[in-house]
Amino acid sequence: MPKIFEKDGFTFFFYSNEHYPVHVQVRYGGGEAVFDVEGGVELRESAGMKLGELSKAQRLAEENKALILEKWHEHLG
Repeated sequence: MPKIFEKDGFTFFFYSNEHYPVHVQVRYGGGEAVFDVEGGVELRESAGMKLGELSKAQRLAEENKALILEKWHEHLG
């Protein structure tokens, strides 16, 4: 489970056996979400995260999109 970055209690990561399209997993507290990253950053699914937490996670993913894409291609090709 390669960790991409952590900020404000949010952990952004992906699993080693991931598949396209490029996406990122986010954990915060007891919740988790998945955001697609190709094109714009879009919420795909979530469980246990409040709307405000999802909004912040999306903003952080958008701010770090280049890093997410770099790490994805570095680890998964």
